[in-house]
Amino acid sequence: APRPSPGPHKLRESLPLIIFLRNRLKYALTGKETTSIMMQRLVKVDGKVRTDVTYPAGFMDVITIEKTNENFRLIYDTKGRFIIHRITAEEAKYKLCKVKKVQLGAKGIPFAVTHDGRTLRYPDPLIKVNDTVKVDLETGNLVYITGGHSMGRIGTITHRERHHGGFDIVHVKDALDRTFATRIANIFVIGQGVKPWISTPKGKGIKLTLEQERDRRREQ
Repeated sequence: APRPSPGPHKLRESLPLIIFLRNRLKYALTGKETTSIMMQRLVKVDGKVRTDVTYPAGFMDVITIEKTNENFRLIYDTKGRFIIHRITAEEAKYKLCKVKKVQLGAKGIPFAVTHDGRTLRYPDPLIKVNDTVKVDLETGNLVYITGGHSMGRIGTITHRERHHGGFDIVHVKDALDRTFATRIANIFVIGQGVKPWISTPKGKGIKLTLEQERDRRREQ
C-alpha cells in the first residue's frame, strides 16, 4: 500500500489521497492516472489544492473535487476504518478541529495547536486543551470517539471523571442509551447538545453486536 507523505496527521491516522481517488472513489485505475488527476489541480483538502498523491488526509478533513462538484468528509466507522462521507457544499465550508495544546509563543503571543497541525494565534482565552474549536467540552455535548476500543462510536457525554496524574475518563451514552467509557484523549466534540454540527454516517455511530450485524445482513 502507498505510504502517506509526512503531513498534518499521524501515519496510522491518515489516508493517502491515491487510496481515496483510486481505491475508494474508483476515479482512476492506476497510480499514473491518479497523478494525472492530481496534477490538474482538481483535488482540494480543506480548501487548499493538493498535488501530492500520497498527501495524508485525516479525521474531519474536507476533500473537494470541483470538477464533479463533490465534497467529502473523512470520518470513522464503528470498526475504526475510514469512511468517505458525502457532504453538501454548505457543510464543506467548515471543519471541526480539536485543540491539542495552548501555549505562549515568541513575545508572549498565545497560540493553540489543533489535531490537524494548525496554529491559531490569539485564540479566545476560554479555549482549553481537548476543546473543539466551535464547541466546548462539556456534559451533554455530542462526541465522536477517535481512538481506543470504542473508535467510531457517537454519543453524548454523561459525565467526566477527573483523575489527577492519570487519564481523565469520559462516560458516553449512544442513541440506543447504551453507555461506555473512554479516555478524554479519544473523544472529539461534534455538536452542542444532541444536534451535530456535521452530518453523521447512516449507522449514527452505533456499534452493533455480532448478532445484530448478522440479522441486518440477512435483511438486505
